[in-house]
Amino acid sequence: MTPAALAELVRNTAVEVLSGKQLDTSVLPEVVTVERPRNPEHGDYATNLAMQVAKKAGVKPRDLATWLAEALTGKDGIDSVDVAGPGFLNLRLAADAQGQIVREVLTRAADYGDGDGFAGLKVNLEFVSANPTGPIHLGGTRWAAVGDALGRVLAAQGAEVTREYYFNDAGAQIDRFVRSLIAAAKGEPTPEDGYGGAYIADIAAEVLKTEPAALEQPAEEQHETFRRIGVGLMFDEIKQSLHEFGTDFDVFFHEDSLHTSGAVEQALETLKKSGHVYFADGAWWLRSTEFGDDKDRVVIKSDGAPAYIAGDVAYLLDKRNRGFELCIYMLGADHHGYIARLKAAAAALGDDPAVVEVLIGQLVNLVRDGKPVRMSKRAGTVVTLEDLVEAVGVDAARYSLIRSSADSALDIDLDLITKRTNENPVFYVQYAHARLSSLQRNAASLGIERGPVDDADLSLLTHEREGDLIRTLGEFPRVVNSAAQLREPHRVARYLEDVASAYHKFYDACRVLYPGDDQASPLTIARLQLCEATRQVIANGLGLLGVSAPEQM
Repeated sequence: MTPAALAELVRNTAVEVLSGKQLDTSVLPEVVTVERPRNPEHGDYATNLAMQVAKKAGVKPRDLATWLAEALTGKDGIDSVDVAGPGFLNLRLAADAQGQIVREVLTRAADYGDGDGFAGLKVNLEFVSANPTGPIHLGGTRWAAVGDALGRVLAAQGAEVTREYYFNDAGAQIDRFVRSLIAAAKGEPTPEDGYGGAYIADIAAEVLKTEPAALEQPAEEQHETFRRIGVGLMFDEIKQSLHEFGTDFDVFFHEDSLHTSGAVEQALETLKKSGHVYFADGAWWLRSTEFGDDKDRVVIKSDGAPAYIAGDVAYLLDKRNRGFELCIYMLGADHHGYIARLKAAAAALGDDPAVVEVLIGQLVNLVRDGKPVRMSKRAGTVVTLEDLVEAVGVDAARYSLIRSSADSALDIDLDLITKRTNENPVFYVQYAHARLSSLQRNAASLGIERGPVDDADLSLLTHEREGDLIRTLGEFPRVVNSAAQLREPHRVARYLEDVASAYHKFYDACRVLYPGDDQASPLTIARLQLCEATRQVIANGLGLLGVSAPEQM
């Protein structure tokens, strides 16, 4: 019996009990919460349903809990039910019912953990979106990992996810980048407000390879040549770095297109018609304070140039016109102000502010021996995606960036995540998968076949450690759903560490294979099925994180 099936059984039983007592069944929640108690002595699962609804039903919590316990006792799959404290129900499952979790994992295989919580929802997930003026730094690398994992988790819950990269190819930063390239091509010092680092010289040299006479062109034409080729080269490099990191995008949206297509002007006209902009001091202002922003925002400056928020409004309008029902923006630590202004923009356009969701990621630091590490060869003062991957590899980099909540600052210990020991979380999880894969190979070498899971007697899995592992596997669908609902893919990583821990404890306590065995007992077959289910769950979870599940280490 899976946790979901148990929750349904408890609710159906509660309907029977309340109906039998002529009490209102509408007080029951649509989905009953059943959880694994912290203390395993309290049972396999527990629910506070009686305490949650008793007052609304007009009875005492403990009385309702007692009625529920009596009604549940003897139901298929239930071994025992106890009432604890003011009205908690502690439930123990029958061994054969618990084995149903193993059967479900192996039957659904790669689909186990998927759900329909976001079925059909069209989601635009915009992340990374680093300025195309240099390699992706650690903050952007964190979003590359977390954003990709969030996209996978949302898709696993049925959402139609479009991963989008907003290419900031308009504005002053591009001009500074181009001036830096031209200075490098001429052998001149970096402009005071320009970009430094060896990558600038590399790209400048590539521009001259493509257009050898670029430095002989008139200033305006020269600027356009270095802009066109240099920005393209930088962006190609960013795309390649992301691809090698396991993060690919469905759409690369160019900011410049909003200005050249007239989308910014159209957005302004929409705002004017809505009455949510006004003209003052020679500029057009968005009445964003009416929608919770701390101040009104300039949309069109007094010199006639659009302010940055003008592009934001046009971009949001474009996303909505493309049919996206939820627009998630994943922004850096210095973008807190964007939460209110983007929601204000949505409201000013006559939209529901809830269609906009802004996630803020905090800073990442690399440390060694407790001290910050600066090791970039190309970008000078910042550590880049390539630096991190070169130091620890893609899997360790992705896992270490995903496993902590993105809204908290993160220190990555380079010594720890390169260790091949259980202290290293990614090694710990991957090693469990490799160990499980090896176990199945060893069984095959002994001539032992697991056979179809429906032929196995899973009621034999009665050991305490077997039960712990099985119930941990049963939590996976709930974890994935929570990760999607809360936009927190780190929950999957932490869960996988729990699975690995439960497996290692099981393996130490329950012998699976005996050297020399050529005839497996029914218990051996049942344990092999449990091990394969565990391997499948770890593989599914690592897949959601974009981390490999090695069969050998």
